[in-house]
Amino acid sequence: MSFGQSAELLARIQFAFTVSFHFIFPAFSIGLASYLAVLNGLWLWKKDAAYLKLFDYWKTVFAITFGMGVVSGIVMSYQFGTNWAAFSDKAGPIVGPLMGYEVLTAFFLEAGFLGIALFGRKRVGNGLHMFAVAMVAVGTLISATWILAANSWMQTPAGFTTNEAGQFVPVDWWAIVFNPSFPYRLVHTVLAAFLTTAFAVGAVGAYHLLRDSSNRQARTMFSMAMWMAALVTPVQIFVGDQHGLNTLEHQPAKIAAMEGHYETHQGAPLILFGIPDDKAEKTHFALEIPKLGSLILGHSWDAEIKGLKAFPPDERPPAFLPFWTFRIMVGLGMLMLVVGLWSLWARFRKTLYTSTWLHRAALLMGPSGFVAVLAGWYTTEVGRQPYTVYGLLRTSDSLSNVDAEAIGASLLAFIVVYFIVFGAGVFYILRTVSKTPEGEEEELYEGPTRAAGITPVQQLEAEGKANV
Repeated sequence: MSFGQSAELLARIQFAFTVSFHFIFPAFSIGLASYLAVLNGLWLWKKDAAYLKLFDYWKTVFAITFGMGVVSGIVMSYQFGTNWAAFSDKAGPIVGPLMGYEVLTAFFLEAGFLGIALFGRKRVGNGLHMFAVAMVAVGTLISATWILAANSWMQTPAGFTTNEAGQFVPVDWWAIVFNPSFPYRLVHTVLAAFLTTAFAVGAVGAYHLLRDSSNRQARTMFSMAMWMAALVTPVQIFVGDQHGLNTLEHQPAKIAAMEGHYETHQGAPLILFGIPDDKAEKTHFALEIPKLGSLILGHSWDAEIKGLKAFPPDERPPAFLPFWTFRIMVGLGMLMLVVGLWSLWARFRKTLYTSTWLHRAALLMGPSGFVAVLAGWYTTEVGRQPYTVYGLLRTSDSLSNVDAEAIGASLLAFIVVYFIVFGAGVFYILRTVSKTPEGEEEELYEGPTRAAGITPVQQLEAEGKANV
């Protein structure tokens, strides 16, 4: 069951597999929760039934996505004890409280208001229901904040000291949470979640517009998604650039791997494509643009960009995977920008709902956000190697005392179970969004339909339906 691999590599693969499944669900639910809040707010403001129909349409998808995210997250967290006990012991005094804060603040907030948001409109009234929907959306953002604070601390540790047992212990919680990479990582990830949702919603809207361009709900969701794509994508590109500059300052070896540079350059080229080879310490078949790498990273044609050879061999991340995942992420970002600008042109020409080629492009771009966030995550995590806590705790020193065979067997079990369980969930989501977003018109009376002390006659009188 070891498949001829070491326990460390299998543990890393297992964590990467489970976190990949987990990450796509929060990336969708964070944006979808905010989208639901906007839809509900627009319905309360405009009393346009199209927004209410869309809210009811997408809340089912959100419920499934949220549930799968919770389940996959719980399974992932167990691996800190099973496979990464040494990491949990060393970094637990800092990472543990941050994870605990996420549960005590964000998860409890989401869980407390989720039932009301999904099922409580007719029981609590529109005002309290809107508050519940907003709290769920806020809870998803708070959850992202704590999780990214923990991950960012592992990337750029600050505000700690070590005790006699070799554990990292807090000295300044403000410095721990607001570590050097945290603001960039938080904004970049949240915007990525919004774009993931925008292109997923846009793809569903495009699918239904291709079937019926007059469908009001399809038009509304497609228009809202394209506004998000057009406005947020340029902001995300700028934030990504700033995040890259921050990474260059604090994790230059990661940047060298992402760029495929083994040699240090004054005026580094931008390598568009190539095949990094760590053994040969060279990027084969490199397609380069002279000095553009230094201009992008150092904002100067002659800025010095360190190559991987500037770092000891045992402190270098592997270059092949970050090199390509980074390009996948950036490439998809550029395509998102193209679709967003295309939608603005179509909107200007009043063909947003009739442009078949735009709808086909948006449909093809539906999974792009999920692929981009995974590619970005792989770039971040593989680029941090060979450390779990950058520069302080090596991955090889973070492993539990567990046999490779045991990890291999559990990895195989995870693969089988995950594809069955989450595959069924994804299939149900796809089947749900394939249905045309329609529904019955909702009464605009804002009072409760059932409450203690209100008889059916009184309710009918309130609605003007009783003959009295």
